[in-house]
Amino acid sequence: MTKELILKLHLLLGVLSAPVCSEEWTASVQKNLEALVSSCVVVPCSFSHPKERLPTSRMRAQWHRSKNSQELIYYEDNTMVLESFRGRTRLLGELGKGNCTLEITEIKNHDNGPFCFRIELARTEKDTKTADKFSFVDDCVTLSMLSSPMTPLLTFKDPVEGRPFSISCFVTHTCPTFKPKLKWSSPEGEITESHREVHRGVWEVSSVLTFVPAEKDDHKKVTCTAHFKGGETSTKEMTLYVKRVENYNHIIIPVSVAVGLAVIFGGVCFLTVKKYKRRIEELQNQEGNMFNRLSRLSRRIRSPREIHSGHRPQNNDTNFSKPRFPSPKSKPKGCSFNEDDGDDYMNTADLNVYGNL
Repeated sequence: MTKELILKLHLLLGVLSAPVCSEEWTASVQKNLEALVSSCVVVPCSFSHPKERLPTSRMRAQWHRSKNSQELIYYEDNTMVLESFRGRTRLLGELGKGNCTLEITEIKNHDNGPFCFRIELARTEKDTKTADKFSFVDDCVTLSMLSSPMTPLLTFKDPVEGRPFSISCFVTHTCPTFKPKLKWSSPEGEITESHREVHRGVWEVSSVLTFVPAEKDDHKKVTCTAHFKGGETSTKEMTLYVKRVENYNHIIIPVSVAVGLAVIFGGVCFLTVKKYKRRIEELQNQEGNMFNRLSRLSRRIRSPREIHSGHRPQNNDTNFSKPRFPSPKSKPKGCSFNEDDGDDYMNTADLNVYGNL
């Protein structure tokens, strides 16, 4: 009885411990991914176990078809891998850190899966015999084949002449180890690139082209081309519609010209009027001097006594030329002159007047 009881207890402990152990081994795999034919795909994978920290040397990873665990697509012994997958798969993660990420290159149309992860544990680091195996058939990845690459997407704002302008080009992919290369049709300007994970298993590469558009860039076509591993390409094109900078040159220039001409014309008119006023004043002064001269001359003609007596009236105008008269030494013939006569008479024919009249 004692032996039978002990045997039953061992069986009971084995049954109770097996599910507990299996339930504590977990794996997380991205279940659905898109893969470009002829390119590559990276399948994110992580796992955990209940044991103490295990070194990578005690663990061996396997990837196999979900329907048959013997159809291996990855194993450290390449001879055990299906021929169609040999040399196209590798493990990117470090098993000792719970990373079981798988990379598949040169994707074929039949690489759709599902593919599952399994791990083997060795008893010791030197012992190559397998002690435990854990398959995660509930967490497998299925690939969707893409015959043509994804088209880049362009984002931008309306370009304005003379102001910095940026165009962003980005495309998603599933192969971060060989990310697509983005190239612009116009090499002019500054290019900034970045790469990030959008969500698990999907990454995004972006390129930003920055330049200052000019008038010559209006209606210019700009293209962004994505080059994928395997030789596939995809292109996105846009046309620039450059806005002119708003200015008032068409108003300012004519108004400035008109104002300038008006100022010049006004200045010329002012100077001309001033010149003519000065000329009129000079003429008026000359007429005044002439009138004074004629007045003095008329007085001299009416006063011959003063002329014969040698009395000369005082003249304040120093610029007036003195008239010349003949000396009255004798009375002219044919002329009777009476000093007592009240009428003054002079023969103007014999009187020579010199001067500037």
